[in-house]
Amino acid sequence: MWLCALLPVLFGCPSGSAISGPRAWLLPRQSPHFDRPGDVIVGGSFSIFRFSDGILSNSTAPPAGLQTSGVSMWGYRVAQSFVFAIEEINRSAHLLPNLTLGFSIRNSGDSVHGALYETMGFLTGQEEPIPNYTCQHGSPQAALVGDTRSSLSVSMARLLGLYKFPQVSYSSSLPSLSDKTQFPSFIRTLTSDLTSSRAVTQLIIHFQWSWVVILAHDDDFGQQASSLATQQLSPAGVCIEFCFHVPSHQSLGKIEEAVQKMQKCTARVVIVFLSNANFQLILYGLLAVPVSGQVWVSKDTLHMALALTIPGVSRVLQGTFGLLYQSSRAIGFPEFLDHLHPSQTPEDMFIKKFWEFTFDCTWPYQNSTVTEGVQVCSGKESLKNKPHPFPEVSKIDAAYSAVYSIAHALHSMIACERQDGKHTDPQDFHPWQLLHVLRKVHFKTPDGNKIMFDANGDLVTKFDIFQGQRSPNGIFHLVHVGLVDPQASSGNKMMVQLKQDLQVPTSVCSESCLPGFSQVPRPGAPHCCFVCSPCPEGQFADQRDMKRCLLCPKEQYSSHSRDHCLPRTEIFLAFEEPLGFILALAALLLAGLAVLVLGVFLRHRDTPVVRANNRTLSYFLLISLSLCALCALLFLGRPTVITCLLRQTTFAVVFTVAVSSVLAKTLTVVLAFRVTRPRSRIQVCLNPGASTSVVLIASTIQAVLCGVWLATSPPFPDRDMVSEPQHIVIQCQEGSGATFFCVLGYLGFLAGGTFSVAFLARGLPDVFNETKFLTFSMLLFCSVWTAFLPLYHSARGKSTVAVEIFSILASTAGLLGGIFIPKCYIILLKPERNTPAWLRQGHHVQQNRQS
Repeated sequence: MWLCALLPVLFGCPSGSAISGPRAWLLPRQSPHFDRPGDVIVGGSFSIFRFSDGILSNSTAPPAGLQTSGVSMWGYRVAQSFVFAIEEINRSAHLLPNLTLGFSIRNSGDSVHGALYETMGFLTGQEEPIPNYTCQHGSPQAALVGDTRSSLSVSMARLLGLYKFPQVSYSSSLPSLSDKTQFPSFIRTLTSDLTSSRAVTQLIIHFQWSWVVILAHDDDFGQQASSLATQQLSPAGVCIEFCFHVPSHQSLGKIEEAVQKMQKCTARVVIVFLSNANFQLILYGLLAVPVSGQVWVSKDTLHMALALTIPGVSRVLQGTFGLLYQSSRAIGFPEFLDHLHPSQTPEDMFIKKFWEFTFDCTWPYQNSTVTEGVQVCSGKESLKNKPHPFPEVSKIDAAYSAVYSIAHALHSMIACERQDGKHTDPQDFHPWQLLHVLRKVHFKTPDGNKIMFDANGDLVTKFDIFQGQRSPNGIFHLVHVGLVDPQASSGNKMMVQLKQDLQVPTSVCSESCLPGFSQVPRPGAPHCCFVCSPCPEGQFADQRDMKRCLLCPKEQYSSHSRDHCLPRTEIFLAFEEPLGFILALAALLLAGLAVLVLGVFLRHRDTPVVRANNRTLSYFLLISLSLCALCALLFLGRPTVITCLLRQTTFAVVFTVAVSSVLAKTLTVVLAFRVTRPRSRIQVCLNPGASTSVVLIASTIQAVLCGVWLATSPPFPDRDMVSEPQHIVIQCQEGSGATFFCVLGYLGFLAGGTFSVAFLARGLPDVFNETKFLTFSMLLFCSVWTAFLPLYHSARGKSTVAVEIFSILASTAGLLGGIFIPKCYIILLKPERNTPAWLRQGHHVQQNRQS
């Protein structure tokens, strides 16, 4: 790790001090990069080299594993972007026109101890630093840029925060560094890990992935990131199959356990909060087991890019998605790197090491022998032929924005003091003054990118979305497919913009439920795991994946597919429909038949057949039967207030007249055979007036019951929404159920009593066997109405009306046919039997049979 501070070369750069043995080297420069004096000192830190036991070795600081054996290729290039920004600012005629920046580089040794030691040395200007004591003279120190790794930046930020000394990091993304209480002087030109992790969760939600796996480090960041992902994904309906924490230090046992869990998982999307080393170990482990293609999502695009270079990884990965925060681009920096050469800076001991690792060669040293087979560096090599891998996402110019932030803060501070009329020496200011301005800085870099910080000192920016797309030959390449804008957010949701032609796979525990189905959770499984159940009758689901079906409005019914509701149609038993027409025609024919029989009886009223058994009662019965048939017409057509009032009352009264007439005829026969003496009391009951009184009394009782019914709770038109799902049945609601059943109960009691009397009198001698006909007709009547009750209660809609009409007509036909058809047969077809002689003959025959 290198701690760099901008210092003018004319003043010299103090040498680094020894830290527990290894020497902390400075990076002196004799080219314009290093030997030009400066008016203000700015510091920086880079991951270039690490000293271990006095030997130059690899630094682990570069992000996502961008390092080689012995040198950080990424860190050296970032250090050059630092130098490039200084030179560009010093050449600018608009930014700090009367101020020259210088620099100095200090080595932290990639250790917390080294970082703190060199930071204190930078603040005090001493090789052996003494806290709170400074002896340096010359240009003031403005700010410090770095460090790369968060663990070093935290230690440095605690120390620098005591002095309110500005620190700007270009690579440390630890979330706790956003806490201004602990780190008041820390600012960074990138976002916090939690912000990028939150952007990852928004990407998951936007793609509607509802079944995911989380792999995270078992450290503070991994715990925070996985917890944040769980908190944001769960309310959005995303289920986590499992969350597995991998130790930060490489543990083969945990890696193997993670591979086994990944082999068994059903989720196709994996959210990654891992280091590059552990991530690659897991991918290598998955290559050895049979797993299907998965989509891996990370907050770090470079993290994903390195994974795509693993041979055969296309069998494991179906694709990748990574985020990259938008930052400024150093225009001309690639050309600047291409022209780097050791001959230009012979004092730079590190560029030769960088050259050796880049071109896999060795510089010949004095008094040294080159081993046979080792390639010697000639100095003719060119960096133009050695581009950095993944230049679009590697951020090798990361320090560029940090330097410009400090420069713009210096420029604004000096300009503001001059506007206030103060003549301030730019070489005489306090660090906290610059820190105050630096927090509020807002500018555009030369490439047009906006730079500003939020209240936590984090960069306010957007995230580019890169997708690792697989070509037909199995090679992945990174493609920019959209962006995530945390600022254009609504509530807890960030705005996600994607290309319209972007195709992403699905990751669900259960397939989506189509409209017309609702989700029924599986017992003991997360809510994302469900079965699709069709909506029941009367309910609908007009969208996919509805948690429950919705009820249709009362005047609508659910379609056959249950995905929408249709308007119900009003129905009733109309005259125009076939069933209504047939029933109406049957009622008219039956009424006409009763009238025709009445005409026959009137025409032959003086014949023995008609005169027998009280012809007046026969007239009453025929008239009532014709009315019974006609009252069925009241049940047809659209129910109205009038028809509802007349339906059941008319039916009850006219049927009471008919049944009471049959009762009177039956009683006449029974009483006639009970008369043994002239002028007995029973003979009085055989008068025609007595039979008529039976009919009038029975009918009056029924009329009173109907009157009470109509007076208390009369029938009324109603809309039946339940009987038929697709229709609204227009029917008559009977009003008071108790009174209605009293009316029907009285009629049933009367019919039962009539049948009982007729059944007991069936064996009495009668010339025309009328008692047997009466018994048979009442048996038909009672049978019809007994069968009517279960049919009426089981029928639905207008079928109930049809059942009642059929019962009325059937019972009417039974009475008419059982009592009068045999008599009409004798009157019209057997007139020889309709004589007094046959009557006497038949009477004697019956008496002899009984004796």
